[in-house]
Amino acid sequence: MKIKKTSSALLFLAFGMFSMTSVAQKITVPAPSPLQTLTQKFGLGEVTVEYSRPVAKGRTIFGDIVPYGKVWRTGANGTTKITFTDDVKIEGKDVKAGTYGLYSIPNKEYWEVMLYSDLTLNGNVAEYKAENEVARFKVKTTKTAGKVESFTISIGDVAPTEATLSLMWENTAVSLRLTTDIDARVMKSIDESMKSEKPEYFRAAGYYFENGKDLSQALTWVNKATDENPKAFYMFLLKAKIEYALKDKAAGKASAEKTIVLAKEAKNDDYVALANKLIADNK
Repeated sequence: MKIKKTSSALLFLAFGMFSMTSVAQKITVPAPSPLQTLTQKFGLGEVTVEYSRPVAKGRTIFGDIVPYGKVWRTGANGTTKITFTDDVKIEGKDVKAGTYGLYSIPNKEYWEVMLYSDLTLNGNVAEYKAENEVARFKVKTTKTAGKVESFTISIGDVAPTEATLSLMWENTAVSLRLTTDIDARVMKSIDESMKSEKPEYFRAAGYYFENGKDLSQALTWVNKATDENPKAFYMFLLKAKIEYALKDKAAGKASAEKTIVLAKEAKNDDYVALANKLIADNK
């Protein structure tokens, strides 16, 4: 009986030590090509890119690690995905809202960048099928200002209706122009807002001013906005900009000075500086 108890105890101890060893062997290390997700508001929607970022590590990338003239997964690990929540144009071609795989064929002087409907292809580019291609864009390469160690996708030069999607690695970059047509929808929403119980006068005036529309109408709306919000220094700054654009320098200066007074009361130095600059630029 004693021998059995001793054997059982030794077995339990051995199992426990094995279990602890198994747990201790789990090692966590950084991913060699870490995943990144970037989301950019664009137009009335968003653009999201999800991709893994391989590192150069002193290697020659394009024409070597990434061969010229062959389909590349455009990143590492799983499929690089790009999602548009709204319809856009890329290099002038219509692209419907949705999620696409992002593949490319690098060449020395230009790249071909493709949107792909099959999100499960991953890096199996030998199985790339032309029938799954949604769109293809041919764009010139440029040389980066400095070496880009990690493969980078960015969305820059963001304006209300256009932006730039850039792919960069080592000393090479390519860029694609994104555009979106939102004017008809914004104008419709402004019309609907003006018929509502609480019209958004400030936003409507701002859109008219920024997009070169009827400035007299914009002034009418911004006047109503400041009447409703007499302490809103940022609204008075917009009013000043509209008045200056209408060539009414006296009114523009008065509204800019009102902005300064209200912004100082609110302890907002940024708007004080903006109003002072507006006055100086319109002397």
